Amino acid sequence: MEIILKQDVPHLGHKDDVVVVKNGYATNYLIPQGFAIMATPSAKKVHAENLRQRAHKEAKLRADAEALAAKMEGMQVTVATKVSSTGKIFGSVNNIQVAEALAAKGFETDRRNITIVGEEKLQEVGVYEAVVKCYKDIKANIKVEVVAE
Repeated sequence: MEIILKQDVPHLGHKDDVVVVKNGYATNYLIPQGFAIMATPSAKKVHAENLRQRAHKEAKLRADAEALAAKMEGMQVTVATKVSSTGKIFGSVNNIQVAEALAAKGFETDRRNITIVGEEKLQEVGVYEAVVKCYKDIKANIKVEVVAE
């Protein structure tokens, strides 16, 4: 029996794959559990149209993310914070402050998409590397400069 998977099934296939399985496996397990639907001619047409539309949207999102990453690549943001006389920061600078500094420069990014390379929190004055995830596999490297207020 030919079926269309609605989600990933281990040892069988990934979401939106059209696979052939035994009748009992499909009718007794995959379809009742909501893992798959029967691959009738009308279901195949709908499935093909959905894949085509999704690919078009995916291409647009990817192009926008690549343009954003190109603008952000190599950029330096400055985060000002209170510092002791020895150069230690009172508290720390984390990805929330980096996201706010990027927003001030006009780049709205979610703080969860920012990773400071090598460290989780910055606790001393200096220049650090950070990676901003723009899309699934598209990333931009930026520099974060921590300075005294």
